[in-house]
Formats: sequence, structure tokens, C-alpha cells
Amino acid sequence: MTPPASSFAIDVPDALLVRLRAGERTAFEQVYRWFERPVFTLALRICGEREQAADVLQDTMLKVFDRIGEFRGGRIDGAASPFWGWLRQIAVNEALMALRRRRRADEDGDGLDDLDPVDDRTPPPPAAADAARLQRALEALPANTRTVLWLYHAEGYTHEEIAALMQRTPSFSKSQLARGGRRLRELLDPTPIAVREAVHG
Repeated sequence: MTPPASSFAIDVPDALLVRLRAGERTAFEQVYRWFERPVFTLALRICGEREQAADVLQDTMLKVFDRIGEFRGGRIDGAASPFWGWLRQIAVNEALMALRRRRRADEDGDGLDDLDPVDDRTPPPPAAADAARLQRALEALPANTRTVLWLYHAEGYTHEEIAALMQRTPSFSKSQLARGGRRLRELLDPTPIAVREAVHG
């Protein structure tokens, strides 16, 4: 199964990275403009709140600018990584930290860790759903479920990678994906709404 193309997959020229490392303000502004939307979208999908997503965007970009010296020409921690992958990792970490800070205890007690593993090839929700409906549906899901769905389907993370990010197990990620995918498709399916309108109309 080919991972989806990440919205972060923006090719940043080496010359721009050199200017970033030199502390050039215009270079910072350019990178911010390029990555503002993908970072905000990811943060919104994970956190579920626009205000918190805006905070994650700011924290992510500040951290990127502060740590640009740690990014070494396409390699980080000994593994090949494009600049966008490095930036995305910071964004995911910031969003998850923000989520942990505000998450209530009852959001963890959903029992999804006990579900049986399912086929990883479970299709994502219908692509025809418009962005507003998708956002409302995602907001109706528990935070952990929403996070797994987005990281797996939109960003192409594996269950093992998601487990490491969320400090859980791969089976937890698979369980969240199975339950969340079914629930999201139910929320996005217009048929029940049409039936209700016909009955009450």
C-alpha cells in the first residue's frame, strides 16, 4: 500500500535552507507561508480546536526557527529525511503535546485498546466529503481516534510510527483506526439524514 502524499511534501531549496540557518528574516517568512496551512490543518485535525491549532502553528514555527541548526542537509538522527519531514515531525509532536495538556481523563477510557487488530488496508472515509463536514465529523470523535485517523490516512504514518508518537502500542493504533474509520463513515453518510428528513418532513 503506497502511503498518501503528505500536504507537507514541499521541496525546500538548499539555498533557502542556507538563508534560514543564517537567520534571514525573509527566509523565515517564506518557509512560514509555505508550511502555515499544512501545520495548521494537522494541528486542527489532532486538537479539534482552531485556537489551539493556531497556538500549535506558532509553537511549531518558533521551534523550527530555533532548531534549524539541528537539521543537517537531508539527514537527521542518522536517517535520511527531507526538511518537510523534519518540520512535520515537530508539528506532530507539538500537536500531541497540546492535546495531552488539555485532554480529560475520560477521553482515555474508551476501551479501544481491547479491540482485535484489523486489516491495515481499511479504506479511508469517502473522499467526496467536503472539508466542513469532515471537520465536524472528526470533532465528534475522541481525540485519540481523530489523531490516529489523520496520521494514518492523511500523513501516511505506519501503526508502529503512530504508536511511538502517542506512546502506545501498534494494536492500539489499529484498534483506533478500525473503530474510528467505521464511525467516521457513519457520520459522513448522508443516507440516515435523508431518511430522517423524509420521515419528519
